[in-house]
Amino acid sequence: MASPQSSERLKVFIALASVYILWSSTYLAIRIAIESIPPFMMAGLRFFISGWALYAALRFTGVKAPEKKEWAAGALVGFLLLLVGNGGVVYAEQWVASSLAALGVATVPLWTVLFFGLWGKWPTRLEWVGVALGFAGVVLLNLEGDFRAHPAGALAIIVATIGWSLGSAWGRRLPLPKGLMAAAVQMIAGGFFFFVLSFLWGEAMPEAVSLRSGMALLYLIIFGAIIGFSAYTYLINNVRASLATSYAYVNPVFAVLLGVAAAGEKISGAGLGAMVVITAAVVLVVSGSWKAKQSD
Repeated sequence: MASPQSSERLKVFIALASVYILWSSTYLAIRIAIESIPPFMMAGLRFFISGWALYAALRFTGVKAPEKKEWAAGALVGFLLLLVGNGGVVYAEQWVASSLAALGVATVPLWTVLFFGLWGKWPTRLEWVGVALGFAGVVLLNLEGDFRAHPAGALAIIVATIGWSLGSAWGRRLPLPKGLMAAAVQMIAGGFFFFVLSFLWGEAMPEAVSLRSGMALLYLIIFGAIIGFSAYTYLINNVRASLATSYAYVNPVFAVLLGVAAAGEKISGAGLGAMVVITAAVVLVVSGSWKAKQSD
């Protein structure tokens, strides 16, 4: 019979594998989905459908409905994580390659550990080294042509990473629903905010949606949101911030390879150098996180 510690490690491993693998592919899926669906409308459909599907499944299995204060907390976190965080990425991918967007999002663990520090959970020495190395990778990334050619896209990525990181840190101190219900509430709220933004932005319903975009949206709903976001919600509430957000260092490696192989995207030497440096950073961050967890 497995010990509680072994069971916890297995859950963490499965959750990490989910966000590492599934979220690596969502950048390309977003780029394909917005080919024939307006970006904010697409994100609204993705999270609103995902949130209500997960909510219905949880209620069917006997999970209690969230209280008003839990809905309010979930709405706040959903605003920061999804509207600001994911919305910035969706907006940027109108000009920036999916592989480069993923590299930009690699700054999430750096911002997150700093925000957690404001509440007294500062990084360990090894985690600090990983954070510093990660920033070095970001400097290399800024030499990439797509970011210099499209400053609006680069700015959107920066705002997105800060919003996601703040939501991840703040969410642990708010009265969110327990378990996966937190993910459901956040996605429902995030989807609603996206619909409002889509309306204010003046997006119009597309006359036709290509099969390619429709399948990409379906993939984002099932794998990117219901499975991926639920796994992330579990991680951010059960492990150190540096480990929970380490997906942002790993995703670029897979996203770059997928973007080049499946979409014919190109990446410069600076981008490849950033990928190597950022990958090294995640090794240090994860190692430091596990050591700190064992000493807690």
